[in-house]
Amino acid sequence: MKIYVDADACPVKDETVRVAKRHGAPVLMVCDGGLRRMDHPLVELVIVPEGADAADDWIAERIAPGDLCVTGDIPLAHRCLEAGARAINHRGEAFTPDNIGAALATRDLMASLREAGQMGGGGKPFSPRDRSSFLDGMERVVQAIRRSR
Repeated sequence: MKIYVDADACPVKDETVRVAKRHGAPVLMVCDGGLRRMDHPLVELVIVPEGADAADDWIAERIAPGDLCVTGDIPLAHRCLEAGARAINHRGEAFTPDNIGAALATRDLMASLREAGQMGGGGKPFSPRDRSSFLDGMERVVQAIRRSR
């Protein structure tokens, strides 16, 4: 199992590494620059060319069944699921074949409402409770991947 992190705006990089260390899973932090290297042999920093979806494309082209992607990007999560991998957001909510369609539809609806000026941008602030929920959710997904092997 490899863990891919859509790392540019990910607030749970350290937590991801903590869970990965516990399970001995390699982590690929994928970004278009600006991140510091983590000093751990399981963690690799992958810098892709700048571009709107460069990190997403890099991950989607390489992720495989039995891998996990940490991302808040719903279209990337969808691509990972299509590749047979798993995906989880930074609040610890797993994307599944059963919920990804609704997540995509909600994302599109919210974008339309923002474009129409009917709604402000941005989500709620990330809290310590969200960080804890992520750790719990990621641990559950990693264990599920291990059991399915």
